[in-house]
Amino acid sequence: MTATMAAPTALRLTRRRRATRSVAVTGALAVVVAALFVFTMMVGSFRLSATEVIASVLHLRDDPSVDFVVRGLRLPTAASALTVGLALGASGTIFQQLLRNPLASPDLVGIANGAGLAAVVGIVVLEVGGLLVSGLALGGAIVAGLLMYLLAWRGGVTGYRFILIGIGMAAFFDGVVGYVLAKAKLFEARQAMHWLTGSVGQASTDELWLLTGALVVLLPTALLLQRPLRALELGDDAARALGTRTELGRAGLLATAVVLVALAVAVAGPIAFVALVAGPIANRLLGPATGGILAAAFVGAALLLSADLVAVHVLPTPLPTGVVTGAVGAPYLLWLLATTNRQGAGG
Repeated sequence: MTATMAAPTALRLTRRRRATRSVAVTGALAVVVAALFVFTMMVGSFRLSATEVIASVLHLRDDPSVDFVVRGLRLPTAASALTVGLALGASGTIFQQLLRNPLASPDLVGIANGAGLAAVVGIVVLEVGGLLVSGLALGGAIVAGLLMYLLAWRGGVTGYRFILIGIGMAAFFDGVVGYVLAKAKLFEARQAMHWLTGSVGQASTDELWLLTGALVVLLPTALLLQRPLRALELGDDAARALGTRTELGRAGLLATAVVLVALAVAVAGPIAFVALVAGPIANRLLGPATGGILAAAFVGAALLLSADLVAVHVLPTPLPTGVVTGAVGAPYLLWLLATTNRQGAGG
């Protein structure tokens, strides 16, 4: 009798500890992101204090010179890094949990590649720019995600099949991009390559507002869908036994993740590896309370804000943000491939 009563009590204590750790880690990450967001607007040739930055952003003080530097020059880039990082971190961990593979990142399974192909065609072939390029990138990512879902469907979608098809689609998209660039004029090719590298400093106000509005809607949606996500991690049979409508839940989660990464790529270009590493870092911090979408989103924002600081203020020559994330992410990918293969967890 005592053992029977002790088991539910221990389970409740374990759940409470996990929930407490999840809230504490997520809150700490939010504070780190807020600090980095302010700090990115403090540094530069015209240095500002945190008080000046916060007062300018919140319209608490009227100082034309400070307002011009903060709101006119630095806030758009900082806001772009923040929102794109949130979107990439959330979408990456959804893909990894849903497909049950640490390699299931949208920038490795063809979503970002589809956006890149559409944008390059717009720049080189259609000779458009600005918001039209972002719109093409958004459409390309969504079409790529839909194609992969349809090709992976065999009475359902398994993570292993989806990843293999995604890798094949990514290679195909990259091949077409290479062909288009080879036929392009020098100026258009340079413009396309700059976009493909990824940079948080190239977004327009309209693009930022669109991504911000999408985050306001889609992040809460992802959090609401987190319960079926946890059930799907156990496998389709177990999820059905728990009352989860597996394919409907999987389609809703994939659609949420695809739209998030599509909007992020539309704003900043295909910035590599942030979506890949944000989830695993968040899981290490969360410990037993793994799988926090909000925590992964904050990690993504912190990584991108930090990468932009390094790209602009630390390196001898300012570079696009994607160069820094690629330089850091590539060794992580090699390590992940090696350890996944040793553990037999590759799918």
